Amino acid sequence: MITVSTKKHQFLLVREGEEETDSGFQISLTAENKSDGIDMIRLSLKAEQKLKPPVLTLRWGHPADDIQASWHPAQDRNKSFKADWMRNLRANAATSAPVYSLFNMNGKNRLTFAFSDALHTSHYAGGIREESAVFECSVQLFKESAAPLELYEATLLVDTRDIPYYESLRDVQRWWSEMPAFAPAIVPEAAKRPMYSTWYSMHQNVTAESVEAECKVARTLGMDAVIVDDGWQTEDNHRGYAYTGDWEPCVSKFPDMADHVRAVHELGMKFVLWYAVPYVGKHSKAWDRFKDKLVRYNENSNAGVLDPRYPEVREYMINTYENAVKDWGLDGFKLDFIDAFYSPEIQQPSTVEGRDYESIPAAVDRLLTDSLSRLRAINPDIMVEFRQPYVGPAMRKYGNMFRASDCPYDGIQNRVRTIDIRLLCGDTAAHADMIMWHPEEPVESAALQLINLLFSVPQISMSLQALPDEHRKMLRYWLEFCTEHQDVLQGGELVPLSPELLYPVVQATSGAKTIIATYHDAIVPLAPLQESGMSQEWIIVNGRLKDGVYAEMKNKFGKADVIIKNCCGTVVSEYLLHLDPGLHQLPIPPSGTATIRIAQS
Repeated sequence: MITVSTKKHQFLLVREGEEETDSGFQISLTAENKSDGIDMIRLSLKAEQKLKPPVLTLRWGHPADDIQASWHPAQDRNKSFKADWMRNLRANAATSAPVYSLFNMNGKNRLTFAFSDALHTSHYAGGIREESAVFECSVQLFKESAAPLELYEATLLVDTRDIPYYESLRDVQRWWSEMPAFAPAIVPEAAKRPMYSTWYSMHQNVTAESVEAECKVARTLGMDAVIVDDGWQTEDNHRGYAYTGDWEPCVSKFPDMADHVRAVHELGMKFVLWYAVPYVGKHSKAWDRFKDKLVRYNENSNAGVLDPRYPEVREYMINTYENAVKDWGLDGFKLDFIDAFYSPEIQQPSTVEGRDYESIPAAVDRLLTDSLSRLRAINPDIMVEFRQPYVGPAMRKYGNMFRASDCPYDGIQNRVRTIDIRLLCGDTAAHADMIMWHPEEPVESAALQLINLLFSVPQISMSLQALPDEHRKMLRYWLEFCTEHQDVLQGGELVPLSPELLYPVVQATSGAKTIIATYHDAIVPLAPLQESGMSQEWIIVNGRLKDGVYAEMKNKFGKADVIIKNCCGTVVSEYLLHLDPGLHQLPIPPSGTATIRIAQS
């Protein structure tokens, strides 16, 4: 056991099992105070030859003093505390991220910790201990099978500054992004624009004809790209993966893929194509070639997970993507199921010779690094979408679009997941799960699907040709809103309040403009952000099916022009408002907006 202390914590490094046996590693643990409130705990393992590392756990306690809420990337809608006896959290390149935050009801950070190694699997915790009212925190390494190594170095960042929790998380994101191993990919402008997706609207019944017909409408509504999802490569419509692995267009659906992509381009839209990266199906032509080079086989889906530790497996996959860009003119990829490469289960991979990696995470890193390097050599603006849970700092190196995991029709879930992504993704484009609703529901209700994802990039997956005129008008308005205010909604200073209440109020500020969305009966604060100076314009979005929003002014701003719009963007009232301190009732209709501009004197 090794211990180091800082001003607020004592850290213990414990080796699990075989305590009397020499592991062959020199292990050291040091502490450094980086700045007031931030400590860095550095771990080092060194050996004279490659050895299997021992299971190590770094432990420390933090008193439950003025802490009422928590956040971590995989928390989803259940943002409750964990007890110290509950199962630890798990993170690696394809699952979540090793970061945990504890804060009070005012959103002020009390403890945020993050681990530098976001590539390999770690298990971490911040559970409350019943006997002592202390949060028992830990990071466990090498619990799952790890490749032999000679040197391992990693750092635990511990932040106890009295700042908003989202600022602490933003600094963690910057810390990761400054590491050469996690340098984020360039994000092309097209990745930040509204898109059409075929998944919910067509599922595997997708055809070139149906895609082009929908794209003609999508373009007029403000969508700049289409994502053609699963189904383009098979006639099988049972959602399985038995026919994946060859990645050749199904000729009955897409007789000429290059011509189809060209037709979409002529409409002024980019073209993104779906691939289930790890899978090779039992009924594919590639099966016989790779059936002995699998990580595992799934009987339910009749498909195997390719083993990326074989160079010929990686080269086959990379060549597949390269040829698709060269031959068909693709603008991007939806690379799905990256997380299938990783598994906490005991692996039973092939013993066929020829692997050049022992570590699956390292082999996946090589696969994605080489894939994106070669694709960007063909098209520097290539777009790559990844889906939760693989939206951590390691994945920012390869992907420039992070999408919320599937939550059809669940606008609240979409809001929570997109904001969770935004808190750690930096400049990487955060995309909502595909939007769908019932075409006969009230237009104000349908509009909530877009309002809930306002601070991310919309993906629409409705049959646009069949939409009622009022719904189409509503959709066009909100997509125009997202595009017009993209600099604020996606690039502004994000302030998501009260994660424990599923972000009832979210605001973003850029320059002199602030956009605030309220999703519950909360009083909207109209105070300028401390870092951003005074806002000259506020746009308040009523994300409720109720009339009226109360806004509170803390300072006197003088006169302001107010424009009230309904959910379709139609102006319903205009008036002059005296912005005196106190509450102001704004007559915003359900799913409508109020624009407040400081009147020019």
